[in-house]
Amino acid sequence: MAMASARKDVAANIEALREKIRHHEYRYFVLDDPEISDFDFDKLVEQLRKLEAEHPELITPDSPTQRVGGKPREGVVKVAHSSPMLSLDNTYSEEELRAWERRVHELSGRKDVDYVCELKLDGMSLALVYEDGRLVRGVTRGDGTIGEDVTLNVRTVRTIPLFISKEKLQKAGLTSNFEVRGELLMPLAAFKKMNEEREAKGLALFANPRNATAGTVRQLDASITAQRRLDYFPYMLLRNGRNYLDRHWETLEALDAAGFKVNQSRKLARNMEEVWAFIQQWEAKRETLPYEIDGIVVKVDRTGLQNELGFTGKAPRWAIAYKYAARAGVTQIEGIRVQVGRTGKLTPVAELKPVAIGGTTVRNATLHNMDEIERLGVKIGDWVQVERGGDVIPKVAKVIDDKDHPRGHATFQMPENCPICGTKVVKTEGEVDYRCVNANCPAKLRETILHFASRGVMNIDGMGDALVTQLTDRGMVKNVADIYKLTKSDLLSLERMGDKSAQNVLDEIEDSKKLPLERVIFGLGIRFVGERTAQFLAEHFGSIDALMNASLEELEEVNEVGPRIAESIREFFDEPRNRELIKRLRDAGLRFAGKKRERGTKLAGKTFVLTGTLAKYSRDEAKKMIEDAGGRVSGSVSKKTDYVVAGTDAGSKLDKAKELGVPVIEETEMEKLVG
Repeated sequence: MAMASARKDVAANIEALREKIRHHEYRYFVLDDPEISDFDFDKLVEQLRKLEAEHPELITPDSPTQRVGGKPREGVVKVAHSSPMLSLDNTYSEEELRAWERRVHELSGRKDVDYVCELKLDGMSLALVYEDGRLVRGVTRGDGTIGEDVTLNVRTVRTIPLFISKEKLQKAGLTSNFEVRGELLMPLAAFKKMNEEREAKGLALFANPRNATAGTVRQLDASITAQRRLDYFPYMLLRNGRNYLDRHWETLEALDAAGFKVNQSRKLARNMEEVWAFIQQWEAKRETLPYEIDGIVVKVDRTGLQNELGFTGKAPRWAIAYKYAARAGVTQIEGIRVQVGRTGKLTPVAELKPVAIGGTTVRNATLHNMDEIERLGVKIGDWVQVERGGDVIPKVAKVIDDKDHPRGHATFQMPENCPICGTKVVKTEGEVDYRCVNANCPAKLRETILHFASRGVMNIDGMGDALVTQLTDRGMVKNVADIYKLTKSDLLSLERMGDKSAQNVLDEIEDSKKLPLERVIFGLGIRFVGERTAQFLAEHFGSIDALMNASLEELEEVNEVGPRIAESIREFFDEPRNRELIKRLRDAGLRFAGKKRERGTKLAGKTFVLTGTLAKYSRDEAKKMIEDAGGRVSGSVSKKTDYVVAGTDAGSKLDKAKELGVPVIEETEMEKLVG
């Protein structure tokens, strides 16, 4: 009895010590306002370690001592998101921003719209899943639908709570199960320190904090992540993949109350004038921040209105990113080389005297094409203004021509032959691009394989730039079908490839065989056939054979496929070597048959308008139901509208429907019509 009582006392002491440490972690890492010295904090942690070592049965995963622990991960685990993590549309001017506001007003039928302004942090998106108040999973954005499990790594980030007490959750108005999404980034001071240490060791430097963040969080060994200080700023709160609270501002306040490091540089704006003032304020103060931002994110505050506005194919209509002007520098062009891309396109690239722009050393900048060179009047030896911003490749913006910057004299000409394989370069009439038409050009091969293996296509993780370069340089892979003949001994013969890494790559290659037909079509790299077109082709034809043998007329029957795309598809499949490639991929076991998807005809010719918040369906789900039944969904009510589907809190569209005499139906009636 006495032993049980003593054990209970020890457990209580350990838990009290953990709470004390969590409090000081929050004061130091989140509030940046420590109450005790580093020495005293370290003593508390050491005291806890000692107690846990004496009573290992009392160690819990959410203990502050367990941020770093366990063996390094052996590979990448992929996890599906509860709902898509979409990117934002960008705008670059006040005029474009106000045009977005007008669309919000028109689509919602409201003028009194509140907005939330937040700094657009230049890091990477990360989702955190909490169960019973404990962090159970951290997942990268990935392709927006499927991300990578990086839980061990994100546990090392001190601004991410491992455990949130019931009291804090109650104060924040949250239940114990929820999902947080936010931005993971590396502060500038940590980035500088890390690069200085790498330089001293003779290691390659990271180009910018964003790349450093991505490289750090994907380390297989979490102890390396722990050495590099990362910060996490949350901005979204979900339950079962949907918004948790009624307003975005309430979401940020709740996250703050729960103990997360919510960015304090934010504003609840009542109109676009207040939004614009916030944007101007932070453009002037941008350089004073301890981390990089590249603009301001503006969101509609009310989540009900967000649901009503819905999404385009890739971005929410209720949010926009205002991007600040690209950072620029002046330097001299020392030469111009030609780069050959995956499609065979030749791109002139300016080789520059190194210039620092926004914390990054820039040595190369794109000149896009010959038309751009002629427009700018660029010559080798010219002094030029170079711009970079966000993910945009540095580009030459203009030539500097004054007494301090004399003009160059050497004129650049596009080569007659491909600089990689020597094949004669062609230029199609009416197009600006020069192309290498050799399907076996090594430059095209490398880029083709990288495209084929990339996330969102065949998703062969581990087959990145370094590995593909070795495979192509050694002649081990001469086309994408050769990927499926690689053996472990092949991979082990390469540099920096261990047994486990080799097996992981082989497992990823095997898993790629299970991907659907549209991914395979996209992976073939047919000119003009992107992800969306590949999906339409797969749905329409249902098999690679039907697609290969389709006439131009049959191809043009596919949604969004016009004469130019149809001709490109026919050119691809008319090439015997490409048909041979299809045969080899079929033999490898890839999926060349899918499910033909024909839209129903029950609602053919009928136009619907959705307004308000539906009880059972999101706006996109309702839209899909109607379109699958052959109907069309419009954003505005007119005399040609057949039905307006009205949910709760419907806006002016409902009033207009009544005014025009358009039938107004509820969600259940929509279900009956769809069947």
